[in-house]
Amino acid sequence: MIFLESLFKRLLTLSLLIMGGVFFYKDQLPAPDFYDINLLEEPLQQETGQAPFTTQAGGQTYTITPKYDYELHGVVVSYNNADSITDIWHHKRWQDFLNERDLCVIWGENVKSGVYKQMRFENDSWTCWAYWPDSATGQLFKFNSLSNNHVLIDNAQLRKSLMNSEIGDHIRFKGVLAEYANKANGFYRGTSNNRDDTGNGACETVFLNEFEIIKKANPGLRRVYAVAKGIALFALIGFLLLFFTTPFRIKS
Repeated sequence: MIFLESLFKRLLTLSLLIMGGVFFYKDQLPAPDFYDINLLEEPLQQETGQAPFTTQAGGQTYTITPKYDYELHGVVVSYNNADSITDIWHHKRWQDFLNERDLCVIWGENVKSGVYKQMRFENDSWTCWAYWPDSATGQLFKFNSLSNNHVLIDNAQLRKSLMNSEIGDHIRFKGVLAEYANKANGFYRGTSNNRDDTGNGACETVFLNEFEIIKKANPGLRRVYAVAKGIALFALIGFLLLFFTTPFRIKS
């Protein structure tokens, strides 16, 4: 028992050290030559013939009103999950269980120039923020080659693919730019229909029909992190089981 307890402690310590060492590198954005720039062109948008429809998520019923067919190749630079502990809006206040993740992506000249490597991106509950260290970097960055996408989804397989996307990944999705509403509580959200707008209402709201990860960023580091995380969980469970099941020994 003492040997196992020591083994679990060592495994837990080692795996936590590895996780800590890898954590800040696994989400680094790769260099421009990692990507196929020929695929990362302007999103494709055209008039849609799809009629409004309803769908359900989280016990709520939503009306989806398609506006345009839409397809995008992009590099994920930031994202926000609607069920994160910092997001008090989607599930709690709006009862919005359809918009499970916001994806902030870049394409085109923003990837080709490598300007993103000098920048920092982050998402809050409905906005993507871009930060640059100086005015020269800010002038090089093209805001019409960035979009924050409110991603709507009601398909389990697509949901799995969406939630597996991470920072630096080259992704492709296809669906419709759409307005959606929950008549039961009066919730409504529209969509942008061009890439040149900014501020409130400039985000694209996309109901997904297809989603795929074209190229995974930092796969080796992410694999190491996942393995270390699994070992840490195993070691912690093993240690706790021993702690609560091994009789206390009293020295005399």
